[in-house]
Amino acid sequence: MLVVQLALGAALIAFVVRGQLPFGGDAPAGAGARARAGSGAGSGPGASSSRSAAAAAPVNRFLAGRAYAEARYEVSLGPRPAGSPASRRLAEHLRRLLPGGRFEAVPGGLRNVVGTLPGRLPAVVVAAHYDTKDLPGFVGADDGAAGTATLVELARQLPRYRRPGGPQVRFVAFDGEESPRGTPETPAGFLAAGLRGSRAYVRAHRREVGKMVLLDFVGQRGLSLPREAGSNAALWARLRSAAAAVGASPAFPPRTRPRIYDDHTPFTAAGIPAIDLIDFDYAWFHTPADSLDKLSAASLDLAGESVLELVRRL
Repeated sequence: MLVVQLALGAALIAFVVRGQLPFGGDAPAGAGARARAGSGAGSGPGASSSRSAAAAAPVNRFLAGRAYAEARYEVSLGPRPAGSPASRRLAEHLRRLLPGGRFEAVPGGLRNVVGTLPGRLPAVVVAAHYDTKDLPGFVGADDGAAGTATLVELARQLPRYRRPGGPQVRFVAFDGEESPRGTPETPAGFLAAGLRGSRAYVRAHRREVGKMVLLDFVGQRGLSLPREAGSNAALWARLRSAAAAVGASPAFPPRTRPRIYDDHTPFTAAGIPAIDLIDFDYAWFHTPADSLDKLSAASLDLAGESVLELVRRL
């Protein structure tokens, strides 16, 4: 995975919301399928294979079995690169499941799927991406389906458990998170060509959003979610407090991992507190082996219960 010096990372982030980057350039084949700062997907093949399954959270508001079934459906559609027939079919499905579901256009013929629970502004955005990397045989069980499935189940359950007078909650399934096939596998290449849905959303709604929570890579066994260095420290502390309240603390160790460029990056670049739930020690990153058998309903439960409690408290 690509290691990026802090000075370079800061320069790149400054250009994200405007959709511009100071440079591009080719990278060797296999240089890393997503341009991330810091360490990458584990220590190589098999890095995650020795993990034991996590225990589900003792609180039972988030229905992990239903979230797992949603992930299974999404994986059954096969590869879902942005703009593909399978991706558009999934978008229609998600629009039916999210409250007041609607499409918002993204440049290049793509579309975010947005649902809303009423409340005061500024809104809290809870998000995931629904596209998959355009690679042969890649079905994105953890990198795509797990986050989106968790998002859908949160949208089902939060209306039952919200506190009166809370903020508006927007559930956003981003299109075009992955950079298109042929994009240089560098931080500049990813930030210029990926994150299309989240960049479009921030351009359109930045003044309406107060906080953002991103779900990405939340389904693998032995889920471990340290704070990603680009995630807002204060909001992350509130997430860990919420996780403790629902008995999910073991999934949120008190340490920080290197920065990862993801769909929260345009929000942080716009000054919006945002956090990324991402267990990036994943041996099957951008390989056909990122398949349904790598997911655990217990892991989905730990992430889902924690975020549900966090959003209740905001």
